Amino acid sequence: MALSGLGWAGLAVVAFSGTVPATVLALRDMDPLVVGAGRSVLAALLAMGALLAGRAALPRRSQLQALLLVALGCGIGFGVLSAIALRDVSASHAAVLIGLLPMATAAAAVVRGGERASPLFWLANAAGSVAVVAYAWSDGVGSVRVADGLLLLALVIAAVGYAEGGRLAREMPGWQVIAWGVVFALPVSAPLTGIALATSTVRVGAASLGGFVYVGTVSMFVGFFAWYHGLARAGVTRGSQLQLLQPFLTLVWAALILGDHPGIAAPLTATVVLVCVAVAQRARFSLSVRPVTPPA
Repeated sequence: MALSGLGWAGLAVVAFSGTVPATVLALRDMDPLVVGAGRSVLAALLAMGALLAGRAALPRRSQLQALLLVALGCGIGFGVLSAIALRDVSASHAAVLIGLLPMATAAAAVVRGGERASPLFWLANAAGSVAVVAYAWSDGVGSVRVADGLLLLALVIAAVGYAEGGRLAREMPGWQVIAWGVVFALPVSAPLTGIALATSTVRVGAASLGGFVYVGTVSMFVGFFAWYHGLARAGVTRGSQLQLLQPFLTLVWAALILGDHPGIAAPLTATVVLVCVAVAQRARFSLSVRPVTPPA
């Protein structure tokens, strides 16, 4: 497909926007560890098939550290922590908090990838982040709950995985980045899934199974094909800002799929975040990211 880097990143954001509602569906009949770790196991099985079919070369030694960070952040950490948190907060609440992810990803890209952005860029992102934190505080009746802390921790480690994967996708195809990432996570995700299955009762209904399959195939694997390819082409700092649109999309899916009807604060916060996206993108010419044509 002849898409720009931002176009590929946008496709990924649409795919990722269904993650929270799909996780909530899966949690109706499954333990959080089964959902959070099991989705990585499912993705790893798909990844091994893809790597073998594509005759992918083994990663170089210099790429192992980045792949381990992808495995930690995207392969296991975000899925497990967010699944545990979603037992105690609504999909709409979690969706708005995820608006902090682009800010965290941009910060990780600056620290690890050497990217730079203008003051306007950071101001816009800070404003969006403040709006999200204020929403979490008000929705939690004047406090930040344990589940909020788990979601914030999930966002931090996911941001590192995003930044490392986006940087690595300049050296290898984006699909191989996530494929190796979930394979490297398998020594952790497989035992966690096995323990959770052995110690919990799993009643698999059609809705919960559909949610699990979605997070294991689309959220955990296929969506990353477009995501890492887009970040490599557009730059991690710039491309990641499209994910500020994700809370708004997730609110729509939560309403359609789960019947979530949040108060005015959720869509209002999402609208503020949308404005911040536009401002951040206007600062794009100040981003000093060397154009890259990633491998196919």
